[in-house]
Amino acid sequence: MFTLERDRHEVSRLLEVLALPSGARVLDCPCGQGRHAHLLAEAGFDVDGVDFSKELLAKAKERGTGKRLRYTRADMRQLPAKWTGRFDAVVNLFTSFGFFMDPAEDRRVIAEFARVLAPGGTLVWHGGNRDGVMASFLTRDWWRTQDGTIIAQERSFDPLSGVLSIESNWAGKRGTGTREHRIRLYTPTRLAELCAEVGLIVEEAYEAWSERPLRRNSSEMLLVARKPGRALPLPVRARSR
Repeated sequence: MFTLERDRHEVSRLLEVLALPSGARVLDCPCGQGRHAHLLAEAGFDVDGVDFSKELLAKAKERGTGKRLRYTRADMRQLPAKWTGRFDAVVNLFTSFGFFMDPAEDRRVIAEFARVLAPGGTLVWHGGNRDGVMASFLTRDWWRTQDGTIIAQERSFDPLSGVLSIESNWAGKRGTGTREHRIRLYTPTRLAELCAEVGLIVEEAYEAWSERPLRRNSSEMLLVARKPGRALPLPVRARSR
């Protein structure tokens, strides 16, 4: 599903949005297989990646680790206590939010992001926009990946809980399989409210990875929230714009 070109495009956009100097501390949570964390470290940031999956962390570490890149297995509802106020930025990417059965757990995640951010720090949240997904909802579709694997999905949505259920089936050279998962979709309004409850202020909202402002029918959104306080000074190039 992923290519290095896609990963570099997304990280390039992150660099524009964050506008942080080299050496800034960034938390990628959850980091999955490390496709963003690795490139953020390559760009000069001091990066910690967190995930609960041993398998995905093993894949992330295969990409390489070092003084600027570390991986930790942890539950994002309870990040290490020593990380309070540690990070200049936290990134939550690729619809990696809303998987818990109780919506109160999602609030705990946002609260943890706020806790580990330094004053003036930035949260970048990327995921599905409930309004946009529902505006063009497909109960089923399929596509072919670059290696020829065919992936088909069937979906259902519960408007009361806001939970989207997805059954994925795939067939290709490396075999076949089926997997189900559920995710709670949020509106930008509700996410902004959750952020405000824990002291974060959503200041920017974009359509996916683009520079276009978020629209009602945008299926993906990228939100930028700040923690009040004094931020790191911007690099000279960014400050002169």
